[in-house]
Amino acid sequence: MQLPLLAIAFLALLAVAYRSYGRFVARRLDLDDRRQTPAVTVNDGVDFVPTQPFYLFGQHFSAIAAAGPIAGPILASQTFGWLPCLLWIALGVVFIGAVHDFSALFASVRHDARSVAEIAREHLGPRAGIAMMLFIWIALIYVIVAFADITAASFVVGTEELQAAAGNTFHPGGAVAAASILYLLLAVVMGLVERWAKPPLWLSTVIFVPAILGAAWLGTQISTTFLLSRNTWGLWILVYCAVASVVPVWALLQPRGYLGGFVLYTALALGVVGIFFGGYQIQQPAFITWNVGGMTGTLFPFLFVTIACGACSGFHGLVCSGTTSKQVARESHIHPVGYGAMLAEGFVAVIALVTVMIVTPAEIKGLAPGTVYGAGIGKFLALLIGREHLAFATTFGAMVFSTFVFDTLDVCTRLGRYLLQELFGWKGRAGAVAATVITAGVPALLLGSATEGMWVKFWTLFGASNQLLAALTLLAVTIWLKASGRKTLFTLLPMLFVLTITLWALGKLAWANAAALPGGGVIALVNALAAGLLILLALYLALQALGKGRELARRPPAPA
Repeated sequence: MQLPLLAIAFLALLAVAYRSYGRFVARRLDLDDRRQTPAVTVNDGVDFVPTQPFYLFGQHFSAIAAAGPIAGPILASQTFGWLPCLLWIALGVVFIGAVHDFSALFASVRHDARSVAEIAREHLGPRAGIAMMLFIWIALIYVIVAFADITAASFVVGTEELQAAAGNTFHPGGAVAAASILYLLLAVVMGLVERWAKPPLWLSTVIFVPAILGAAWLGTQISTTFLLSRNTWGLWILVYCAVASVVPVWALLQPRGYLGGFVLYTALALGVVGIFFGGYQIQQPAFITWNVGGMTGTLFPFLFVTIACGACSGFHGLVCSGTTSKQVARESHIHPVGYGAMLAEGFVAVIALVTVMIVTPAEIKGLAPGTVYGAGIGKFLALLIGREHLAFATTFGAMVFSTFVFDTLDVCTRLGRYLLQELFGWKGRAGAVAATVITAGVPALLLGSATEGMWVKFWTLFGASNQLLAALTLLAVTIWLKASGRKTLFTLLPMLFVLTITLWALGKLAWANAAALPGGGVIALVNALAAGLLILLALYLALQALGKGRELARRPPAPA
């Protein structure tokens, strides 16, 4: 089947799902525009601000569509073939991922825009709330480790095609590193300009958005300036995370997020161009095997946790309940923002899948997903600007990937800091610094002990913990829906499936890493302990929910 037909079929599925199953979920949740949302009742002009759904969709979409739906499909396709990946993305995003985001956002709005952990605490008890916070913190640590390591790999290695064409005058990995650094500096400059000069937003947009392309071009000109080892890059990325998580949001997070939105939409547009006008043929096998061997070689359960965010992501629940729920103006807007944005992320995952489908296995063997994605987006951009500009186009494509990564990294570090401060009651600047040092320091220790290619092990554990967080979020939402007298099957069934798959995957990971000791070193020990602790926390929360469910079955439902 040709790529355009696959893309049309997938987009048609998303459209039908939004209008049919999305509406079904909306009826089950009983959205009510007569109820005032927290954004309206609080409306402090800082965190709680009623926002039009079009703008809120863009902000929410750019926050959730990070590197997860890009790296996961690329890794899984190389292991199991593109067809199982496409099927899981299609079914998972419609019936699980989008339902998770929709219900998590709705639950947070109905709970005064409180977090997932606070919702679990209210309905499952104080200890369950603490267990949920600890689980989230560990999951965030693995997000940081996996994304920092995979980005460091893309800063070191480039495509052989570009390196051979340019000789010693151009370093593909160095170009991506330089372009990414320039992009971050550009965001800081924009933040300072917005803070002190206060120009109209349209003027800043006209100046700084095109400058992103300038950063990519300049990166190709100074590609041999930033040449460091993978471990060194990983540590510098974590230094960035620590600094970015404590500086004011206006100085980096807000301008970087704003510019990142334009990068995301540009990548989507280039993906459409490549699929429909590139004339590319599928080079990868549709199906490879049920088991390639090794720690994570079985399709069940590792296909699902490897693709991770492309089909379902627990991180989205943190975004839904952390920022988006404070900006929902009317409950009916939760449908397009919560359900619709996750469907759009499914298409981001498909475009990432296409970048690996159009090349042979030999061409991308040993390359990091960021490098593969950058090469694919570069080919699509070269269709518009000419193949003679392939070095610039590929650098831009890889910078797109690192842009998504940085958007996730500093948000996760900031969230991890918040959780530790809340868990231990650390107040003030000293508490913020201590929580930041721990949240960034643990990944630094792991990356400092990692060897070449270790990001694969980090990634699988990240995917399992991330999707298990989604299952636990659905667990808390299901208990609340049951307590309020609503139907729960549409959240209960996805929760049970994801809970089973992720516990299965974590169990295998814990066993394999433990079996690798003592030769596996620090990484195997930490991965085994982390996987075991995540399993225990999840089982504790599941048992608490089971007891609460039995209790609710014996008493009449309370009003929503």
